[in-house]
Amino acid sequence: MKKTVRDISFEGKRALVRCDFNVPLEDGKITDDTRIVGALPTIRYLLEHGAAVILMSHLGRPKGEAKPEFSLKPVADELSRKLGVDVWFRSVPTVVDGEVKEKAAALQPGEVVLLENTRYIAGETKNDGAFAKELASLADVFVNDAFGSAHRAHSSTAGVASYLPTVMGFLIEKEVKYLGGALTAPKRPFIAILGGAKVADKILVIESLIGKADTLIIGGGMAYTFFKAKGYEIGSSLLDADSVEFAAGLMEKAEAKGVEFLLPVDIVAGDEFGEDTPHADYAANAIPQSRMGLDIGPQTRKLFADRILGAGTVLWNGPMGVFEMDAFAAGTKAVAEAMAEATEKSGAVTIIGGGDSAAAVEKFGLAAKMSHVSTGGGASLEFIEGKELPGISVCEDR
Repeated sequence: MKKTVRDISFEGKRALVRCDFNVPLEDGKITDDTRIVGALPTIRYLLEHGAAVILMSHLGRPKGEAKPEFSLKPVADELSRKLGVDVWFRSVPTVVDGEVKEKAAALQPGEVVLLENTRYIAGETKNDGAFAKELASLADVFVNDAFGSAHRAHSSTAGVASYLPTVMGFLIEKEVKYLGGALTAPKRPFIAILGGAKVADKILVIESLIGKADTLIIGGGMAYTFFKAKGYEIGSSLLDADSVEFAAGLMEKAEAKGVEFLLPVDIVAGDEFGEDTPHADYAANAIPQSRMGLDIGPQTRKLFADRILGAGTVLWNGPMGVFEMDAFAAGTKAVAEAMAEATEKSGAVTIIGGGDSAAAVEKFGLAAKMSHVSTGGGASLEFIEGKELPGISVCEDR
């Protein structure tokens, strides 16, 4: 068990906090503040417990250069509004300079500083020790609360821990609680739902879940590779040709371990990839050669929903179709609605594994009805695979 912010005293200390403020921007304005809102509980806790707070994050991919379009200034302004505190910010190309050091040294309890984009420094993504030491020199304690970057061993996520006592923030603690709980001691039946495009991206996830989950549900673009492995005609549907044999092997492993392995029984297929393409529902083994699968069909929606409604734990990563297009969003929406209903009516633990699934439940207005929506797509996948995440492993043990 790793230490959290509750396990140490922050009275009179300067806390360096790694957040995930990698927010979407349009014309310099934040279009989705979810990640900022997610960081507030930890920041407020530190302020309420006598800390001076120094925040840091990356934004986008400036690739080691100080590019104004990747500045965290809009985040500083939004944090000032949400916290009701003037968040001190200077756009410093080197992230840390003399002025920043002076400000950090003089920082009083209750005051907040936000550093400029850590990826302005080329050494950040290489876990450069010199940059990590420079960051660490600003504070007394390091708090990592950026789960979305916890799978990266960067200077600001892992390197800093070599120089400062390190604990988890509330956001990472919640991620570990829900994702870890689903994998080690789930309320059963445990259903894992996987979608998205390529089987290759989730082979390790599926292998990890076989034996842990009672039922595996496969949908989205990756379903067609499993159809191919079963000898079905898939038309011009998305195919991960290099993974057909893997798909066949995964189905065999599931059968050998007594894990129910559900594929779509019907598909909505269209002439081409487009909102207005002519489309119809087909049996999974009867997709016309001239058409491509774009969503799961109505029978499959009911099949998947029935399983979800009988579950104790549901872990979902990856949409069931091209949910960004309203014509092909019904399958993804049906899964989201069933999960929300399972949470509300039977107390099921429902976990959204970040990425497109998180975007989908936000789009449908159902995020608040889930037990947990992960903030890290890649990080959550690696966690489910059983990999050690550097940003978590550097935290001190209790």
